[in-house]
Amino acid sequence: MILLEAGDWRATLAPERGGAVLSLDWRGRPVFRSTPDGATDILETACFPLVPYANRIADGRFVFEGRAMQLTALDRFAPHALHGDGWLRPWTVERQTANRVEMRLNWPGDPEGWPWPWRARQVVELTDEGLRIALTLTNTGDAVMPAGLGLHPYFHRCADSRLTLSADGVWITDAREIPERLGALAEIADWSEGLALADAPFVDHAYAGWDGAAVLDGGGRRVTLSADAPARWTQVYAPPGADFFCVEPVTHRPDAHNAPNDEAHGLVDLAAGATLSLAMEIAATLL
Repeated sequence: MILLEAGDWRATLAPERGGAVLSLDWRGRPVFRSTPDGATDILETACFPLVPYANRIADGRFVFEGRAMQLTALDRFAPHALHGDGWLRPWTVERQTANRVEMRLNWPGDPEGWPWPWRARQVVELTDEGLRIALTLTNTGDAVMPAGLGLHPYFHRCADSRLTLSADGVWITDAREIPERLGALAEIADWSEGLALADAPFVDHAYAGWDGAAVLDGGGRRVTLSADAPARWTQVYAPPGADFFCVEPVTHRPDAHNAPNDEAHGLVDLAAGATLSLAMEIAATLL
């Protein structure tokens, strides 16, 4: 485990566990939910990178440039492929200081899974202002590949937690949790004027046309999330009664690999040698 500190901020990381952040605290209180002692499941961590795609690919299947792909699905999420491969592999630390860690992951390509080789880098840094995570994906092969990125933070939920974010619409999913159509915000949950999580239904949906900002009030403080331009979608996961909720900056909507050709779905055709980037910043103030 790696400890980072700066000002009122403290974070712990486990690069060997999918490049995960284990905790993020401000003034001694959790901003991200803390990973339980002894936990081995990355889905119990505080935040992890999504690379080379985010969220679900229906049945793990898609066609790219005439080539049919079949990805391996984890038993717990079968038949769908989920979140790429980066969260399932150990990352290597390249540089480390008291407040910053740079790590990388090389994917050589897998003929039985994701066939394109790539390299990802993740920089996690604390400053007096808060946390910044920068994630990049570089196509190290000689052919174009479909590419996307995301970050999966689990925020600590207080009894009075309230979420505010602006978006143009929300993807309505079918019974298999695959996006079916883009609907009005009110069909699921409209966060634009602020909504208490205690009053929200079960939400596990992608919001489109997101402006890259979210405000999370609760416990006498305000936590802000900001993401840069490529993240124009955010996956909100807020199960009722849980001690966490997720606001995930992502560069494309779920199952973008199977979206119609004329849809602005966010997935990028990444040329050989090209790089896709995403950054997220977290700050906090007292209310």
